[in-house]
Amino acid sequence: MATITEDDVYRTSTQYRLWSYTMASLASLRSTTNATATDGVRAAIKGLYSQKAQPNSDEQLNNAHVYQRDAPKEVDYLTVEEEQKLVGFYCMKAMQFADFCEFPTNVKATAVQYLKRFYLSNSPMTYHPKEMMPSALFLATKTENHYTALKHFAAKLSKTTAEDVVAPEFLLTQGLRFTFDVRHPHRGLEGGFMELLALARGKGQPGHTNEVPSDQLQKNMINIEPVRGGSMKSKSVEDVVLRIQNAHGKAKETLKSSALLSDAYFLYTPSQIWLASLLLADEPLARFYIDTKFPTASYLKPKLLNTVQRCANLFRSSASADPGEAEMKELTKIDKKLYKCRNPEKMDMVSINKAQKRDGEGENGLDEKIIKKRKLEREKSMQEADDIFGPALGAKDSK
Repeated sequence: MATITEDDVYRTSTQYRLWSYTMASLASLRSTTNATATDGVRAAIKGLYSQKAQPNSDEQLNNAHVYQRDAPKEVDYLTVEEEQKLVGFYCMKAMQFADFCEFPTNVKATAVQYLKRFYLSNSPMTYHPKEMMPSALFLATKTENHYTALKHFAAKLSKTTAEDVVAPEFLLTQGLRFTFDVRHPHRGLEGGFMELLALARGKGQPGHTNEVPSDQLQKNMINIEPVRGGSMKSKSVEDVVLRIQNAHGKAKETLKSSALLSDAYFLYTPSQIWLASLLLADEPLARFYIDTKFPTASYLKPKLLNTVQRCANLFRSSASADPGEAEMKELTKIDKKLYKCRNPEKMDMVSINKAQKRDGEGENGLDEKIIKKRKLEREKSMQEADDIFGPALGAKDSK
């Protein structure tokens, strides 16, 4: 009978099927999103000035030449890199606000991933991250089963109403492709931490392909080389336990900062991410842990180490969770640039939300074809129910 591994289970998840990329495909997707948004903003601005330039009254007739004269020849649009920096900044703001609200780590991490996923197919030029951030965080409180009253949530945000928080929610869920599950690496780190403690105390079980006994693994742990630039070599089990605890604390901080602000969730699996955080915290200890999972001559071990090392390098190069003065100046400059190149048709999120709720009314309402399609689907499902259970009693009697 075939055994189902954790890898097999993960490959069935929406995170693997819909939100896993290579670096090349991720860059290509962002470039396409930026180009599409640029075309949309250009057309919207042109349409706005064209509409104003068509007079409907004597007053507008006098002002028509002004609109034509003031219409921008070419707007300076955001680049892909500028979009990423702006989204990263608001991901950091989401983390800070989550800490202010005392939300658990899983809510904070999920909210950040919702923002990052949304802006793979949407541009800040279309929907400003400042407006999407509260909605992403509030949605994360619901999907992670951390109840928060909307009224209390909105009260903690300045100049924000409850309607402002929920207005972008449908757009957000569309951008997420209605997939709300986010697989985080935090539980994996906790499991690895407990395994390392058990090994240090001589009670651990090595991987099924590793035949080294537990007592020998315990001795080997004491002899692990010290961290580069760190403390001296361990001399006892207590020293090893203290070393594991220190590495665990550093790895947790990496998962709560660099891992969230980087593209790690798009490029690596949760297991690879937490192993990379451990590698950054204590490389000799991480290598020892990986060694216990593979036989000496395994060809998979070098491949895994190479992947984990690349993920760790990504953490090293990720944006800081506490940007300096120069970074803030650059972000301010990008935000001012965004003010001039936003899509004028998408600025009022509350009005867009109301329009979407109207059946077929307005440009953002339901399309007539969609309404007909839904009606046919309902009729079909009712027919199938009749086929299985027979028609409703009232319908049968009327016949």
